[in-house]
Amino acid sequence: MRLKLLPLLLLLAVAPLPGHGADLMEAYHQAIANDPVLATADATRLAVAEGVPQARAALLPQLSAGLGLEQIHGGSGTSVDANGNSVTTSGVGHTRDRDISTQLSQTLVNLADISTLRAAHATRDSQEQTYLAALQNLYVRVANAYFNVLIARDSVDVYQSYEDAYKQEYAQSSERFKDGLATAADMSQSQAFYLYIKAQRIAEQDTLKDALRGLEQITGQPTGDLKKLREDLPMQAPTPNDAKAWVDAAMETNPAILAGRYAVSADERKVSAARAGHLPTISANVTYGRFGSWSDAVPGSSANGPGVTTVGLTLNVPIFSGGLTQSQVRQAIYQRDEDQGTLETERRQAARDANNYFNLVADGIDAVQSARTSVDAAQKSVASMRAGYAIGTQSLTNVVVAIEQLAQSQFQYIVVRHQFILNKLLLKQAAGTVDVHDLEDINRLLQ
Repeated sequence: MRLKLLPLLLLLAVAPLPGHGADLMEAYHQAIANDPVLATADATRLAVAEGVPQARAALLPQLSAGLGLEQIHGGSGTSVDANGNSVTTSGVGHTRDRDISTQLSQTLVNLADISTLRAAHATRDSQEQTYLAALQNLYVRVANAYFNVLIARDSVDVYQSYEDAYKQEYAQSSERFKDGLATAADMSQSQAFYLYIKAQRIAEQDTLKDALRGLEQITGQPTGDLKKLREDLPMQAPTPNDAKAWVDAAMETNPAILAGRYAVSADERKVSAARAGHLPTISANVTYGRFGSWSDAVPGSSANGPGVTTVGLTLNVPIFSGGLTQSQVRQAIYQRDEDQGTLETERRQAARDANNYFNLVADGIDAVQSARTSVDAAQKSVASMRAGYAIGTQSLTNVVVAIEQLAQSQFQYIVVRHQFILNKLLLKQAAGTVDVHDLEDINRLLQ
């Protein structure tokens, strides 16, 4: 039966690729430049950050200028001549009016705008942490996609070697059948095993193609030869060797949790801003205006009035807005409650992940040693069964069972070795402490 889990195919006993193959850090640098998921998170971070200057703008001086022009055709009316005398115009010609104005205003008291600015700061900080979480997730995604390619390539090679072995068994059975030393059933059985493993090898080639696409999806570049995980790995327990310490670290530094905390803080500010909709606001205003008028119906009637400057304070007291403010308060409270629930979910998930990956790393040391011993024993069993089959003391079925047991042992060894490395990376991600140096450490394990 074909094993479905990709990690089971991680480290089949295949010859290493040439030393000039690409490594994990090259894949990482390509991903930093080309990964659309990280680029989207970065663009979102920058877009959300613009909310801070936009919210601050409401508290800064506002300056505006206006120019109004009117032209009145026909009709009689009254205008002012150059000497300041009132002159009656006839219905011939037209009259033009010009109005120039400039206004400067400054908010003095507006608690809603102040709370909105504080909410924008908290929202920006939340998105910064969300981007950091996306960056940390990229470390894991690159490593996982990189290993998936190694997994698939090793799997193809191993299935090819098993196919060659089964093909050899089939050829030997055919010769023994011709010589009268084997039955037709033995020959048919060996042929069935050979064709079955051949189909598995073809399926693994398709898996390899998909794994290559998976890494290219992140890096945006074609994937060539890759360096592989070396045989001798440092088997070290987590530092600190205490699950609670990792959980405590997650509560303090996990970016998803920090993003949730900032989001709740922003929601609290938005609640305050909504409630401030009931409060009065005060602003200072300075206005300058100048009016001019002229008419071609009365020669010499053009005139420009003097500039007028107005300075004052404006007090605005909200009384009733149709229930809008109360609804906005309720909406802000509901949003805060939603984000508090999301934060608690992130906290529990981070605690679970930290505990789980700590246990997997701590137990992984013994698992690797046991799997290595199992492979050695399975190899001896295959050699013994093949020798017995050659002299007629063992059946072909026993040989095939021994080969399958060896394959399963190799797959298990693959799992625990590579998963041990990945689990250490995932443990640091749960704690929020994973960074590019961890990828560099893994890269030094490649050859």
